[in-house]
Amino acid sequence: MSEIFTLALWIGLVFNAAPGAVFSESLRRGVRGGFGPAFAVQAGSLAGDAVWAVLGLAGVGALFAVPVLRVPLTVAGCLLLAWLGVSGLRDAAFPRPEPASSRGAVTGERSRRGAVAVGAAMSLGNPWNVVYWSGAAGAVGAVLGEDAGAGSLAVFFAGFMTSSLAWCFVSAGLIAVLRRALPPAAVRVLEAACGAALIVFAILLAARLLPGGS
Repeated sequence: MSEIFTLALWIGLVFNAAPGAVFSESLRRGVRGGFGPAFAVQAGSLAGDAVWAVLGLAGVGALFAVPVLRVPLTVAGCLLLAWLGVSGLRDAAFPRPEPASSRGAVTGERSRRGAVAVGAAMSLGNPWNVVYWSGAAGAVGAVLGEDAGAGSLAVFFAGFMTSSLAWCFVSAGLIAVLRRALPPAAVRVLEAACGAALIVFAILLAARLLPGGS
């Protein structure tokens, strides 16, 4: 079982550290709001990943190969990414004023809740994630040299989630450090770059719906 847990730790690190839409949104929010909003996006995405993980490891991932399920979810995911991208470009061009101190705590709490919801929606809006998890059982079986049982899959899931949660802290911490080092003009440039990246990710996700997309 230790082999499976270690394998899951490394796979989780590679899976989460790869630059993607979630990191772009975490960076976009983090350079403005610091550790809290960046971590909230990451944590929300992890919750969405957990849903896909349970479905994939349970062997029901093939259901999402059915167009009636896959297409609406993918379209919703594309629209969300595009909206976030446009928001990033807008905020970079027209920065919003900082909230008054008396309202700062309430505004910050709402911002974090919204960031969690956005992170979860970004993950759930990409049904292609379940393909990854559907193949996880085969990976565990390859390590064991046999069919993976429920216990082995549970260990794999625990290892992956442990690694992913650790990455949430590391990623948000690095973004918070970067925020303190950047002047306001650089923050706006970075926001715009993240917004543009999110729009590109929306286009790439939409392309997977075209014939031959994968």
